[in-house]
Amino acid sequence: QVQLVESGGGLVQPGGSLRLSCTNSGRTVPTSTMAWFRQSAGKAREFVGVSHWRTGVLYTADVSDSVRGRFIISRDGAKNTMYLQMNSLKPEDTAIYYCAVYLRGYYESSSSYNYWGQGTRVTVSS
Repeated sequence: QVQLVESGGGLVQPGGSLRLSCTNSGRTVPTSTMAWFRQSAGKAREFVGVSHWRTGVLYTADVSDSVRGRFIISRDGAKNTMYLQMNSLKPEDTAIYYCAVYLRGYYESSSSYNYWGQGTRVTVSS
């Protein structure tokens, strides 16, 4: 089965950087679409970015308009890990960040994903 574990969150000052990791400790997935979502206190879960790969190769990725130019999705095939590199962080980026495996439907909808990690908390504050 698929089992996702996020890590890398923490406290960072505005303008700083963090790199979040999402590791699949379960079965190997030759073809996969995975995404990052985030959820702030009192708000709905928000789409952050999506990645697509085949046979271990990340061939395309995209992020939401709110983080475009600051966040980058990448993958380390040897470690079976997807990363979210977060640069120029802002206080509004404060949230719990989740990774998920796509099932079907619209990429930006959380209901389109059937596997979720436990989340990692990011706090951007001076």
